[in-house]
Amino acid sequence: MKSKPFEFAVLRQLRKRDGLTIHDLSRRTGVSPAVISKVERNQQNVELGTLFSLSRAFGMNVTDLLMLAESRLAHRKKETSHASGGFIFREIHYGNVRLLLGTAKAGGRTSKPEVHQDDFEACWVLSGKVRISLPSERHVLAGGQCIQFDAILEHTYEVLEDCQVLIVHLQKAKRF
Repeated sequence: MKSKPFEFAVLRQLRKRDGLTIHDLSRRTGVSPAVISKVERNQQNVELGTLFSLSRAFGMNVTDLLMLAESRLAHRKKETSHASGGFIFREIHYGNVRLLLGTAKAGGRTSKPEVHQDDFEACWVLSGKVRISLPSERHVLAGGQCIQFDAILEHTYEVLEDCQVLIVHLQKAKRF
């Protein structure tokens, strides 16, 4: 069975979330109730103008609506690994998120967990103790603690006790 690239049942979820009937949404958008019903049930292809009207009714742009409606298919990946400053990192990378599971012995130090873009970075210390130095602050984190910061800032990880960390790079939303 061939999957459809878009699943517009999300429109029904958005409509119900906002407490709207099909007729309410029709009045807001100028799109006929019959078309809205068929789109929600994936029984009709959607024209760009219709998508524009529907997306605006929910306070979003067409791209956001399409992203919500895009069929969710699982994406399997195989990990890669690399070493940096005494850390061994196992890594999985998808479009907007990069996950790094790192282990290091006391004394390990890295000041560039490899490639940085304009991301947010969160470091969850799973075990051990790590000092994270940012331009104007320093934090010592022990197992069970986490910190988030702007990854574009210069930062250093220093291992105070053998550790395991989970570092997440989350791509910032496009600004332009």
